[in-house]
Amino acid sequence: MTKVFDNWERLVKGTLRREQLRLTGKSHERKSSGLASAVPDSLQRTTNINAILQAADEIQSEDAHVARILCEQAYSMAQSLDPNSEGRGVLQFKTGLSSVIKQKLAQKDGGRIDRNRDAQRLWNFYQLYKRKHRVDEIQKEEQRMLESGTFSADMGLRSQQTKKAFTTLRALVEVLEVLIKEGPPDGVGREIAEELKRLKQQDQGLSGDITPYNIVPLEAPSVANAIGFYPEIRGAISALRYHEQFPRLPGDVEVPAHRNLDMFDLLEFVFGFQKDNIRNQRENIVLSIANAQSRLGIPVESDPTIDERAVTEVFLKVLDNYIKWCKYLRKRVVWNSLQAINKDRKLFLVSLYFLIWGEAANVRFLPECICYLFHHMARELDATLDSGEARPAASCVGEDHSVSFLAHVIQPIYDTLSKEAARNNNGKAAHSAWRNYDDFNEYFWSPACFELSWPMKKESPFLRWPKKTKRTGKSTFVEHRTFLHLYRSFHRMWIFLIVMFQGLTIVAFNDGKLNQDTFKTLLSIGPTYAILKFIEYCLDVLLMFGAYSTARGMAISRLVIRFFWGGVSSVFITYVYIKVMNERNDNTSNSMYYRIYILVVGIYAALRVVFALLLKFPACHSLSEMSDQSFFQFFKWIYEERYFVGRGLYERPMDYIRYVLYWLIKPLVDPTNIIKNLPSLPYSWHDFVSKDNYNVLTLVSIWAPIVAIYIMDIHIFYTLLSAVIGGVMGARARLGEIRSIEMVHKRFESFPEAFVKQLVSSQAKRMPINGQSFQSPEENNDKMYAAQFSPFWNEIIKSLREEDYISNREMDLLYMPSNTGSLRLVQWPLFLLSSKIYLAIDLAVDCTDTQADLWGRIIRDEYMAYAVQECYYSIEKILLALVDGEGKRWVERIFQEINNSIMNNSLVMTLDLKKLSLVLSRFSALTGLLIMDETPELAKGAAKAVFELYQVVTHGLLSSELSEQIDTWNLVARARNEGRLFSKISWPRDPDIKEQVKRLHLLLKVKDSSANIPKNLEARRRLEFFTNSLFMHMPAAKPVSEMMPFCVFTPYYSETVLYSTHDLRKENEDGISTIFYLQKIFPDEWENFLERIKQDNSGDLELQENSADALELRFWVSYRGQTLARTVRGMMYYRRALMLQSYLENRSLGVGNPQASLSTEGFELSREARAQADIKFTYVVSCQIYGQQKQKKEKEAADIALLLQRNEALRVAFIHVEESPGSDGKIVKSFYSKLVKADMQGKDQEIYSIKLPGDPKLGEGKPENQNHAIVFTRGEAVQTIDMNQDNYLEEAMKMRNLLEEFRANHGLRPPTILGVREHVFTGSVSSLAWFMSNQETSFVTLGQRVLAYPLKVRMHYGHPDVFDRIFHISRGGISKASRVINISEDIYAGFNSTLRQGNITHHEYIQVGKGRDVGLNQIALFEGKVAGGNGEQVLSRDVYRVGQLFDFFRMLSFYFTTVGYYVCTMMTVLTVYIFLYGRAYLAFSGLDQGISRRSALLGNTAFNAVLNAQFLVQIGIFTAVPMIMGFILELGLLQAIFSFITMQLQLCSVFFTFSLGTRTHYFGRTILHGGAKYRATGRGFVVQHIKFADNYRLYSRSHFVKALEVALLLIVYIAYGYTQGGAVSYILLTLSSWFLVISWLFAPYIFNPSGFEWQKTVEDFDDWINWLLYKGGVGVKGDNSWESWWDEEQAHIQTLRGRILETILSLRFFLFQYGIVYKLELTGNNTSLSLYGFSWVVLAGLVMIFKIFTFNSKKSNFQLILRFIQGVTALSLIAALCLVVIFTDLSVADLFASFLAFVATGWAIISLAVAWRGIVRSLGLWDSVREFARLYDAGMGMIIFAPIAMLSWFPFVSTFQSRLLFNQAFSRGLEISIILAGNKANVQP
Repeated sequence: MTKVFDNWERLVKGTLRREQLRLTGKSHERKSSGLASAVPDSLQRTTNINAILQAADEIQSEDAHVARILCEQAYSMAQSLDPNSEGRGVLQFKTGLSSVIKQKLAQKDGGRIDRNRDAQRLWNFYQLYKRKHRVDEIQKEEQRMLESGTFSADMGLRSQQTKKAFTTLRALVEVLEVLIKEGPPDGVGREIAEELKRLKQQDQGLSGDITPYNIVPLEAPSVANAIGFYPEIRGAISALRYHEQFPRLPGDVEVPAHRNLDMFDLLEFVFGFQKDNIRNQRENIVLSIANAQSRLGIPVESDPTIDERAVTEVFLKVLDNYIKWCKYLRKRVVWNSLQAINKDRKLFLVSLYFLIWGEAANVRFLPECICYLFHHMARELDATLDSGEARPAASCVGEDHSVSFLAHVIQPIYDTLSKEAARNNNGKAAHSAWRNYDDFNEYFWSPACFELSWPMKKESPFLRWPKKTKRTGKSTFVEHRTFLHLYRSFHRMWIFLIVMFQGLTIVAFNDGKLNQDTFKTLLSIGPTYAILKFIEYCLDVLLMFGAYSTARGMAISRLVIRFFWGGVSSVFITYVYIKVMNERNDNTSNSMYYRIYILVVGIYAALRVVFALLLKFPACHSLSEMSDQSFFQFFKWIYEERYFVGRGLYERPMDYIRYVLYWLIKPLVDPTNIIKNLPSLPYSWHDFVSKDNYNVLTLVSIWAPIVAIYIMDIHIFYTLLSAVIGGVMGARARLGEIRSIEMVHKRFESFPEAFVKQLVSSQAKRMPINGQSFQSPEENNDKMYAAQFSPFWNEIIKSLREEDYISNREMDLLYMPSNTGSLRLVQWPLFLLSSKIYLAIDLAVDCTDTQADLWGRIIRDEYMAYAVQECYYSIEKILLALVDGEGKRWVERIFQEINNSIMNNSLVMTLDLKKLSLVLSRFSALTGLLIMDETPELAKGAAKAVFELYQVVTHGLLSSELSEQIDTWNLVARARNEGRLFSKISWPRDPDIKEQVKRLHLLLKVKDSSANIPKNLEARRRLEFFTNSLFMHMPAAKPVSEMMPFCVFTPYYSETVLYSTHDLRKENEDGISTIFYLQKIFPDEWENFLERIKQDNSGDLELQENSADALELRFWVSYRGQTLARTVRGMMYYRRALMLQSYLENRSLGVGNPQASLSTEGFELSREARAQADIKFTYVVSCQIYGQQKQKKEKEAADIALLLQRNEALRVAFIHVEESPGSDGKIVKSFYSKLVKADMQGKDQEIYSIKLPGDPKLGEGKPENQNHAIVFTRGEAVQTIDMNQDNYLEEAMKMRNLLEEFRANHGLRPPTILGVREHVFTGSVSSLAWFMSNQETSFVTLGQRVLAYPLKVRMHYGHPDVFDRIFHISRGGISKASRVINISEDIYAGFNSTLRQGNITHHEYIQVGKGRDVGLNQIALFEGKVAGGNGEQVLSRDVYRVGQLFDFFRMLSFYFTTVGYYVCTMMTVLTVYIFLYGRAYLAFSGLDQGISRRSALLGNTAFNAVLNAQFLVQIGIFTAVPMIMGFILELGLLQAIFSFITMQLQLCSVFFTFSLGTRTHYFGRTILHGGAKYRATGRGFVVQHIKFADNYRLYSRSHFVKALEVALLLIVYIAYGYTQGGAVSYILLTLSSWFLVISWLFAPYIFNPSGFEWQKTVEDFDDWINWLLYKGGVGVKGDNSWESWWDEEQAHIQTLRGRILETILSLRFFLFQYGIVYKLELTGNNTSLSLYGFSWVVLAGLVMIFKIFTFNSKKSNFQLILRFIQGVTALSLIAALCLVVIFTDLSVADLFASFLAFVATGWAIISLAVAWRGIVRSLGLWDSVREFARLYDAGMGMIIFAPIAMLSWFPFVSTFQSRLLFNQAFSRGLEISIILAGNKANVQP
């Protein structure tokens, strides 16, 4: 125990030291609050210990005695709460607090402390503290304001400033209350008691502003927050108020002290909802109703009321899914009719639904289960409301009479969910072995769900816990792991492809002649179709195994009927067709069977067409819905299964026509030439099959590649057509019109009008300018537009400066004047006008023509004309403001004369234009003085400058005649002679004049052209896109008060929040630190950063020594990575934009004068603007393990807390785990979902804490993380943002427009998901990042553009889509979470939205930033994750239902844009295998030469077409077509061509081919064996070298093995194959395959930084050898040992089915030995089977020899014998080999061929051993197999390593590689070579 005290003593001292550093300003870490921040969560739940300790810290300097009293009281409270210190961290906390108290006592000069006087001392301090902070006066003023309902910004600000005092007072009051209980009731105790009684009666200040709340202070009124004063908010609160007609609550119900009773209090009493759930949903309902009301109109009466239309709107939207559910099950909703229920009853029902949803935890994934609970609980609520007195609902009352919805309703469901989830064995068990979320939810899609009864029966099958002997089966679908799902889900497409192929082949075999004979043959399509349909029915029966015990009887009946119907019909049609073919010789059409066949097929086809039209064609669908005929409904049911989801998946007729036209072009290649019957051909091996079976294998080997490409052809067609249509649509949308900064300059004049019309609301347009309304003459429109545009433009420029994309000088040049002054023309930013004045002067000096000619030359450049006019009018205005008296008369006279000469067209005669430059230089000197603060010296200098200007103008600029007139003007001459002329000037103080002086000075000072402003490429890109978007179509912007409210939602786990100082300086193995890397990558931004913090000449080490600068440095670095800090900054721009927009709309709440101009100064401090923004916008980051991170004191927790402090509107939700001892002595964990914000001291303030039924992570982590926190979101829309994303202020300004898309016309249904364009900001670092960025950009722009329209199949592919929040939370959420099957959780939100009659659109006038993986390994892991997720999608019920229920053409679109893309990717690789194995078969069998001699089959155009198409797909040409189209559209044709050529030179085809292998491997393996999982890719800065062993581990099985197999096939082909045309034909036929081999083997090393540097190559080799030879064992990871890695690689083979599949696939390797044996010169023409058997004997002998040489005995006395045996064996082997070569026909080539054959066979044996490792282990052969496998990996590694080592010898190779990898960086002048060399000298101070 002593050690514990010592440790805590050190901790306390460290805390005190940090506190001192904070007070002296030497620390930039999070503001310390002593031990207040270390209070364990278990002690905070029911006490305010942390607040008391915080108060002790605050008043320590004022009264140490009182601080000691508070600390002692906190210790007593902790001791009474947990006397045994059993809670986590309680013992340490109490020990530390005890140490602090001891230190405080030690500071008391040794005097004795009388604790009996503690109450008196504390009371005296309390009174003194109240007087000091004027608490009573402030409370009276607040009470007056609350009663009046008006808001004062001044009072709000003052209240905010006194919040800290109120918090301290509240802590004092709590301690006083405890002390008087312990002391006598008289004296000071009586005074304290009276004060406490008074506070409880009228406490506003001590509760209202410091009671934790989220957005609206509902628990106690607050004057600091203006939200409570908005009439719509007040009306919503009033609408929920408890009325007399409601049931009476029992007398013991606690009445709130600071708010009125409302509906939620009744619901809490009746159903036992948690208090924080009540508080959370109360605010949710208030905001929902208030926002609905604001759209209808703001209440203007003093006591605002809510329109019933607003309540009805919320009611219908929230309960829409419940209403549809009742209609589907033919159940009556709980209300009689909408008209029969009043506003209060609607609010009760909506509130009840939200409360059920808010406390349902994991049950939220079961939306129809929520409907079931609501249905019954609403009935109980009805009964309560109809009675006179409230009673607890029976369903929520337990045996102990406790009332708890969580315990008695949710907990039983959760327990069953948890038990079923446990059966998935952490994702390794088969999907059919356990019920997932969908299975539970679909239980409620049948009326049988009401058998669950109410209250729910515990013995119900639904709630049955799974046991080994008995469990509840699946519901309506079973996710068996098989490729057969592809056929079942998309059978119509496969039937179409097969039938079309059959028809085309028949036509080809009949020489294209369509006679009667051909027609009869074509009728074979009928049996084919029937059989294929029967296969579908069989798959329905087969793949439903696992659900028959629980499936509905009707569903099983449908399966049986369809199975027998399919069987009978296929047999009958086939039989009749056979009879038709038997009568084929009869050329007439009088055959009975022929007529029967035609009649049956015709009727069947007609029925199919009719039902297809009725169910799929939009115009007929409503007709089928209206029909109630049981006969019709029966056949409709047989044709299409009825689900709750997926009903009505049809579109408007015009939309239907559009996506049908997309596919009505024949997307098929012509079939191959006719393959006639071939005569008998000699085989060069022992043939088993083909000789007497029409050469069947030969035909298969020839046709297979053609069929494979035929399957891919539609995908190729889709890719090409989508590129064309996407490009045309993008052009129509006006994308890419402004694609350069030059275009921004040229078109800037049109921006203000476009901006105002698009982005400014009607309310803001009515804002006056200097008291003048906008109802002005038409000629002033440009000025008005500019005035409204300038504040927004300037905020955008300001944000660019804050982000360090531009410098201070660039910011000044880009700023736009307010245009609200009296100047008569539009003032443009200086970057448009700079140098224009001097160009105009040059024109004037050279002018020899008239004034009109001069002006004509000037106005050719409109901005030169603007500059001249502005300069002229500004000089006049400034001079008139500076001087008075005679000087002012002189100015007026000069300008009058000039104006007259302009009107008379005689300016060139009135003025000496050659003197203009001298005049401007004098005026520039004057403005240079005026921009400074006034001093006597400057005033004299300015007066002198004005006089000099007078001299130059009078005696130089003016003509001699006019000059003489002015000079002899008595008024001026007398003042000049007396010395009064310009002796004193009025220094500019008017803001308008000061702004003009500064602007004119810059205009005259900047002589260089600003054509390249801004210089930064990112700043340019952003301005180009933003200005371009102003001309795109978007809905009009609503006022902020009327816009749709929304929330941004970001899931976070443990990624980087903010780079620490250590992270910045940490160096990688090359000596490169993060800060050094970024300084070189972003040199201009680094300089701008130093300029911003005023440390221009400082190094990063100096910055890190200064606390404030060090913190800024950390943020600067973090904002350039993929960090949470960057995401939070970007998303908070939404709030900033709304505050700006609201401020300019100038909505007043009562007292106080609203701003009367368009100035944005101080808008961020406006209480009204902040409140209005908070009503409309919230940001919740779901930091799943933030609670654990805080307990472990991890840096991520401190960084998140820092983000909370810097962003007052940011909310963090997390899962808190509380441990407590159970009754049996075991630790019991309780889980809570918490929401926190930062309080006034910067501490986490808990807003809500909702207890969960258990661990929320039952499924996939990310969706579970989203689900627990989604209850804290607000608004009608939610934007899902990942933590690698960014946002921009200029884009945030368009959010109002985007949200209006939910109300726009986008087809038959309103949108439910709005797709948003993304910009990948990580594409500028390396070539790989550029490839990935271009590929991703192509998909998120052009690709999704086409998917959304015209195809109508866009899904949700991740972030940053905007969801209709109410639609989705009432239908299961924004993602699905079942383990493994929903690994790609995002896309299931799209599936779910589509199936539930949603509509998904895509919009490109707004964009969000996004980071992507930048290293090859990161990219491979990401693609592996996505491919594995698509493999799981193939098995899912969502894909099955969409594939079944979409019409045919929409189904095609869906297939080829989801799983079909990966199927075609896999087919690209399989085509290589099919072609080469077919060639190998022909080569080994000897048929290729025989066939070629009889026909030109092997060299024909069909094969060329096959291989050409495959090659183009393989190298990414078809993938690049949409990319190129995107380049052309947005960059221009020349830039697109240049970019494409550059990509090719940087080996992008190698990258795309390599990615092809990644996707194929993970997609195929997932479907065969499972194993899809989340793969953490890391999001750091990647420039480090990856070791050879790391690459080998990652790519060995996915790429290297397959590449070597293809290489082996190519070697066999070149050795034994026959190619007509010789070597040239061989090269042409196999080029793509060799390219694939090289790409798969060497891409990881080509794209590896320093991959060919000799020193690193040597180190990699040593590391690889150590890894290869290191023994595995328990706890040894695969990264350290080959043996452990090998075991991990086999983990995916778990099931018997998987072993059988692996066995079948491994058999292909035996082909090599079988074929090569008969091709040896040793065997000649012998085709006896015994030769093959003898080869196995040789192989066995070689294995024995290998074992002899690798045998290692531990017995020392056996070593000599072993060496003797090994020596004799070696000599015998050499001798035998020599004898065989000499005395037989065995050649060296035979030896090489035998080696290849045995290598393939050996790999087959190893693969089989791995598949059946259990049997091999039992036979004792496992160690031998492992050693053989090690040998194979060593051999493969050496094959790959040898070329790398060779190339590493040549230094230029490494240099070339660096150029290849980092070409994009070089083009921007980056120093990659320095980075890779780790030149540390550059980072030294």
